[in-house]
Amino acid sequence: MSPITGILLKIASVFLMTAMSALVKYASDTVPPGEAVFFRSLFAFPPLLIWLAMRRELAVGLKTERPVGHLWRGLVGGTAMGLMFLGLSFLPLPEVTAIFYATPIFVTIFAAMFLGEPVRVFRVITVLTGLAGVLVVMQPRLTALNGGGDLGMAFGALAVFTATVFAALAQITVRHLTKTEHIAAIVFYFTATTTALSLLTLPFGWVMPEGPVLWALIGAGLLGGAGQILLTASYRHADAAVIASFEFISIVLAIIVGYVAFSDIPTTQMIIGAVLVVISGLALAWREHRLKIAQAKVKLVR
Repeated sequence: MSPITGILLKIASVFLMTAMSALVKYASDTVPPGEAVFFRSLFAFPPLLIWLAMRRELAVGLKTERPVGHLWRGLVGGTAMGLMFLGLSFLPLPEVTAIFYATPIFVTIFAAMFLGEPVRVFRVITVLTGLAGVLVVMQPRLTALNGGGDLGMAFGALAVFTATVFAALAQITVRHLTKTEHIAAIVFYFTATTTALSLLTLPFGWVMPEGPVLWALIGAGLLGGAGQILLTASYRHADAAVIASFEFISIVLAIIVGYVAFSDIPTTQMIIGAVLVVISGLALAWREHRLKIAQAKVKLVR
């Protein structure tokens, strides 16, 4: 393992994913979220298939023992993607990125609920800190529910927050799938499932994208697929906790891209909330790393 290689791959994936989100936001005024999910998934196939072919894992990528598990992962993961894209049509890119940081918090909660992982004081504190940060970010938007703001932005904030719940469920499902399934199969069937399921949104007003919007959607798919590959590859070279600690770069990039591309200026309250959520996520990643080290030592003693 080469930690430096893993870190560089992670940073590259963050750049690509942020660019993907910016392209989806650009197209969101023209196409509905379900259609954006379709393009994001369909055009992720070329880089994915090239990657599998280069690794000689095409056969492995098509082999599965748990098709229902892949279907469930695609359903919850695709729903998360669609809700996030919906949020991008209402909210500035930095806010969507900050709220989506709540995903690791819900992963921790669901791991305790469904996987029986212990809930200690440290985890409780970090989860509460993260949730407080998310509320700080969302609070100005949620005032619309009391007649004090833009209802569209309140709806967008709630959509992204709900997306974090579904994204966490998807990650918990992946933990189960990795016990029997190859990572290539998990990535392949997720892409295939979300492409197929997104077609169910056809009755909800799909449009024929043209010109820059069409290229933006195609670019989002290619960048999203390549970003997913780089992220997957990064975990082959460095510990998950090390990789996760560089996720904060996405909020910095989102602020820069949001300002340059969409003239979005982050508020002080949003930045404070984002910092709380990032700190919570980093603390959870660090704690997970320490627990794995402790477990490994116990196994060695035995």
